[in-house]
Amino acid sequence: MKRSIQFGLNGRPITLNIDENRILLWVLRTDFELTGTKYGCGEGFCGACTVIVGGKAIRSCQTPLKDIEGKEVVTIEGLARNGKLHPVQQAFIDHGAFHCGYCTSGMVLSAVVFLGETATPTRDAIVTHMERNLCRCGAHKRIVEAIAFAARQMASKS
Repeated sequence: MKRSIQFGLNGRPITLNIDENRILLWVLRTDFELTGTKYGCGEGFCGACTVIVGGKAIRSCQTPLKDIEGKEVVTIEGLARNGKLHPVQQAFIDHGAFHCGYCTSGMVLSAVVFLGETATPTRDAIVTHMERNLCRCGAHKRIVEAIAFAARQMASKS
């Protein structure tokens, strides 16, 4: 059923007259051409489609538009501010925390939310949290190192 849905997208107000059950992943990729959010498994398991909605990391492949109404959605494209990468993005680059890059945006966004909730995480806490995001290339060691480094960088600036 089509209806008007309003939400924020990377800091911009959005109003769509659209089927409220349409899946957020496909709206982001097809309607807004925000292709950093990836289709992985389509079942909410792998994390490649992770975006931030209302400050929480969610699987966009399982989220109908009606569930984001009135909330702010942040994709990987909206994470940088004033031309400066988020510390987690920069840490992923500096530590080579990707191989093919397919999972990277979901990993980064999951880590951003995690570090917002856990300012000084242990290595074990990072590993446990990131288990919900799959990397098929085997970059997990570098991903964990990048997140730990970003946590230290962010803590030193607060």
